Amino acid sequence: MRFYSNKKVLIETNKGTNHVGNSWSDRAFYYSVDDLPGAHSPATRLATILERLQQGLPLTPMALTYLERQGLLAMHRHATGGSTSDEFHKDANAEQIQRKQEAEALRIVKEAEQKKQEIARQAQIKLAQGRAKAARQALEQDPKYIAKMRNKKLRASYGLDFFIEQHCFATLMDILRQVDTGKRLTEKDIVWLSTDGEEYYSDALRSAYHQIEAEFYDNQFKKSQDLWMAINASSHYRKCDKARVADILLSDIAIEKNKYPKLKSALFTTHGGVKRDLKQKDEAIKLGEKAHLLMNNDFRPCTLIGAVYMETGCYSLGQEWYDKAVARGASERTIDSDLRSIFMRADKALQYEMRAHLLKVDPDRYHWVKNSNPRRYAKS
Repeated sequence: MRFYSNKKVLIETNKGTNHVGNSWSDRAFYYSVDDLPGAHSPATRLATILERLQQGLPLTPMALTYLERQGLLAMHRHATGGSTSDEFHKDANAEQIQRKQEAEALRIVKEAEQKKQEIARQAQIKLAQGRAKAARQALEQDPKYIAKMRNKKLRASYGLDFFIEQHCFATLMDILRQVDTGKRLTEKDIVWLSTDGEEYYSDALRSAYHQIEAEFYDNQFKKSQDLWMAINASSHYRKCDKARVADILLSDIAIEKNKYPKLKSALFTTHGGVKRDLKQKDEAIKLGEKAHLLMNNDFRPCTLIGAVYMETGCYSLGQEWYDKAVARGASERTIDSDLRSIFMRADKALQYEMRAHLLKVDPDRYHWVKNSNPRRYAKS
C-alpha cells in the first residue's frame, strides 16, 4: 500500500477492501490515532484493538469500555456498528484534531507553568546569592575574621598551615609577627622554639630567624668593625643558605694582618665553613689548617677539616681529624651529629662507602647507619 498524507485519499483508495497496511504506523494513521503513543507499539491495548478491527473481529466488552474511557467514541461507534466507514473516518479525524488542539493547549499551559517556576527558581537563587554575598561582606569586615585570616596567612608563609595547639598559639603567633617584621627574637623565644614549640620551628621560620640575626650582626660589624660580629654574621648567614653573602663579608677582611691568634683562628675556621658550604673543599681545608696552626688546642678547626674529608670520601683522614677534635674537647655526641648530617646528605655511592667505614670503626656507636634513609638536615 502506498502511504498518503491525506487520510481522505487513503480512505478512498482502500474503500471496500478493508486493507489498512501492515505496519503499526500505517494502522494508527488509518484509524486516526497516530497521535497516541500506544497505537504504534505492539502488545499495548490500543494496538491490539486496532489489529482486531483490521481483521474484522469483534471487540470484547473490556476493549469497548477502554475506548469509551479514552474518548475514542468514533471508534467505539464504528466497532459496535453505529457508523459507516466514511462516518467513522470523519468523526475520528474530528476527534484527533480536538485531541491535538487540547494537547497543544496543555503543552502551552505546562510551558508557561515551567517558565513561571524557572523564573521563581532563578529569583530564589539570586536572593540566596545576594544574602550570601552580604553575609560574606559582613564577615570580611569583621575585625575577628580579618585577624583570623591574617594569622592564617602568616602561619602559611612559614609552613605552619596546620593545627596549632591552643596553649602554644599565642606564643607562636607573637614569634611569627616579630620575625615577619624583621624583629629579633629573645633568648626566651629561642628556648621555647627549641623545647615546647619544637614542632613549630619549621625550616622557613628557622631560616627567617637566622636571616634576621645575620643582618643584625652584619650591621654591628659595619658600625664597630668588631670582627667577632663578622664571625657571628657569617655563622647565621650559613644557616639561612646565604653562604655567598658570608663569603663576600669575610673576603673583605684582612685576616692575615690581625695580631690576635684566637680571633684569626676563629675567622679562618668560619671562612672555612663558608667555603665548605660553597663546595670549595680545598679552600676549606687550607683555611682549617691555618686555624689549627694558630690554635692547636681548639677542636673547631679539627671538626671542620674532618667534615670536609668525610664529605670527599677520605674517611680515614676524616676520622683522624674527628679524633683530634674529641681529644681537644669536642663531645662524641657533637661529632656523631655531624657525621649523621654528612651521611644523610651524601649520595648513595658515598653513603655505601661511609656506612662500611663507620661500621668498621665502631659498629655499636654507628649502628644508626644500617637503616638510615637520606633526608635533609640543617647545617651544623
